[in-house]
Amino acid sequence: MNHRCPVRALSRALSRALTTATTAAASQAPTPSTFPLKNVTRSNFEPALESLRDHVRAADFVAVDLEMTGVTSAPWRESFEFDRYDVRYLKVKDSAEKFAVVQFGVCPFRWDPQELCFVAYPHNFYIFPRQELSFDDPAAYEFHCQTASVDFLAKYQFDFNMCIREGISYLSREQENELLRHLEESSCSRLKHKEFRDVPLISMADVLFSERIKNRMKKWRDELLHDRNCEIQFSESSNDSKQQIQTIFYRARPALALSGFTAHQLRLIQQKEVDDENCRGEELKIRSAVGFRHVIDLLSSEQKLIVGHNCFLDVAHIYRKFFGQLPFAAEEFVSSANKHLPYIIDTKVLLNSSDILKYWMRKSKTSLSSSFVRLCPQIALGYMSTDLASKTCVRVEVQVDDVRASSWDAGAKHEAGYDAFMTGCVFAQACSHLGIKFHPRSSSEILARDETLEKYVNRLFLSWNNQDIINLSTGSVTENSVGSTYCKNRYSRILFENIILIWGFPPKLKAREIKECISKVFGPTSVTSVYSLDKTTVFVQFKEPESVSDFLGLKETLERNDDAISILNPLWRLLEGGNTCAADYETYKEICSSPVSKVYFSDQARAVGIKWKTKLLNSEVPGEEGIQKQGDTNLSLESAAGDYVLDKTNVKSKKSASDDMNRRSFSCGEILDSLCAHEVERVRTY
Repeated sequence: MNHRCPVRALSRALSRALTTATTAAASQAPTPSTFPLKNVTRSNFEPALESLRDHVRAADFVAVDLEMTGVTSAPWRESFEFDRYDVRYLKVKDSAEKFAVVQFGVCPFRWDPQELCFVAYPHNFYIFPRQELSFDDPAAYEFHCQTASVDFLAKYQFDFNMCIREGISYLSREQENELLRHLEESSCSRLKHKEFRDVPLISMADVLFSERIKNRMKKWRDELLHDRNCEIQFSESSNDSKQQIQTIFYRARPALALSGFTAHQLRLIQQKEVDDENCRGEELKIRSAVGFRHVIDLLSSEQKLIVGHNCFLDVAHIYRKFFGQLPFAAEEFVSSANKHLPYIIDTKVLLNSSDILKYWMRKSKTSLSSSFVRLCPQIALGYMSTDLASKTCVRVEVQVDDVRASSWDAGAKHEAGYDAFMTGCVFAQACSHLGIKFHPRSSSEILARDETLEKYVNRLFLSWNNQDIINLSTGSVTENSVGSTYCKNRYSRILFENIILIWGFPPKLKAREIKECISKVFGPTSVTSVYSLDKTTVFVQFKEPESVSDFLGLKETLERNDDAISILNPLWRLLEGGNTCAADYETYKEICSSPVSKVYFSDQARAVGIKWKTKLLNSEVPGEEGIQKQGDTNLSLESAAGDYVLDKTNVKSKKSASDDMNRRSFSCGEILDSLCAHEVERVRTY
């Protein structure tokens, strides 16, 4: 026993030493705190903007993220596999035009060569399209809310009261220019100031006098800015008087002393000054209403690399809210957007395009939160370890005002400022894996021009389901070979010239049954796929493009005849009820381009003025005698056989059109005779 006591004592001493060492190590480890994020409202916008200017100018890149009040204004405006790239753009355009941005995250990232880490400056701007000017168009401040999106924001504790009460308002460049133009053209005194009674200009002399005084006073103000002690005089003969304007100081401020003017002339000068003062006041209000757009102007003027995640919709919102109306065509949009924001990286495209990054992702989802956790696990946990396993991780510290932190609690997902921070971290880590070296860059050296990164710049997914990739530098569109595989697994290759759109059919019919109806007439392999747009509308893709015109012609013939033979046709099941409409793919694009958004596509078609039941493909006839006079190509086709909707720019001979129709009628007749014989034979077998 006596020999074992020293052993126990030694054990207790070692235990105390180990506990002390562990406690000391724990005390040296940073204690996580709330994620440092600078929330910006209209009450602190001005100082926040000034500090942001410095951070953006010193930044290597700037990450952004937006939170909106909705994404789609109708279920059929979702992005579908059968949407062509120009239709995808129209759906993005509709979203950006209808919904509001309520939170805008801006996070500049600067490389610190001393600490060998990035310093992030996350800003979370609450913005709200509040009408600040009473003489502006109120309709410009209306927006839609999508229930699912608002519920989503509420789920993540979005502060709606903060947004509505303290959100920063804004004017687009287009709005500002239009208001300034209107101000210049109109009588400024009539906008808001009615207390001063205008003095009528009763003669041409009054008009000339007012213009001369206006020019003299402008010259006086301009020269006063250069020489505060200058004296400006001019004299003119006016009967027996001498007119003079002289600079004096009144209450320690420069002023004008007028002498030699009549009472009427003094009233004209006074009115001129009141009008000018009113104009300056209204112009100042317009300039101050620019609001949050100053941030966008900063990003545009500095031409920093802008980093977003799946950000084509974000770019469309930025353009619509802060630059002007969105162009109708995708090509026009990318050309104009590229002038304002010349360097954009989409981290989702980056992660899906690089083999190196696909290796690091190891088939993980490329959503923002998944990518952040996968590529930046230690940053996501809020503490950068110093062990060997962390050497592949890019270090990031966060600074808000004068406080810099290297540890924190995880921030709130789907808060724009934190999402912008996550986006920047994902990009920084991706650059590291690609072998891009970080170092301080001169003002003329741009990260976007790095030879490794350059091929990914300005390539964005055209819609939120990752189908086509559009190049903002060239306007070219390429099919994504590594994005969503749903379409490739379920549908054959999509050929838009082989597609017809059918809507208004009996609601009991399913896509499979519609395919069966058509296949019984045109052959078992004639239809490659049927895709439901919603419960009222389907896309049908034929194997051959000629089948589109054949189907539309047969549908028109069956509905026009409406006899017993027509009813026996298997296609009649699709036409039952008399409300079925059909057209080619271009009509789908036309309907999508309308600003109207009804819940169901069939209602949408009626709302945009589609009155016909079948839109046949255009025929051509040379000369005016062969053109059916129509004010609109969207007219009802319920007249005699052979009626076509004709495009005045595409014509061909009447004989050619007649022969074409005869062939079509013969083809349809053969189909009907065959079906009738088949039906008789089927009855005989019973």
